[in-house]
Amino acid sequence: MAKTKLTRVAEKVGKAVGTADRRAHEAVKKAQHASKVAKNELNDIGKELESLKKRLQKATSRMQKALS
Repeated sequence: MAKTKLTRVAEKVGKAVGTADRRAHEAVKKAQHASKVAKNELNDIGKELESLKKRLQKATSRMQKALS
């Protein structure tokens, strides 16, 4: 089967579009993973911050009792 020049060009264009589409999907997948990791880290930092706030409040109340 003889391919016309138009068919060959169309194949090349399709291949280029497919490659670009695949790379775009891979980039989106990596970005989604990175955002999930960042979200988990932020949640962990928030929990640690709450723990530190409680410790500070306890220390403050002990200091106030000791000074009064």
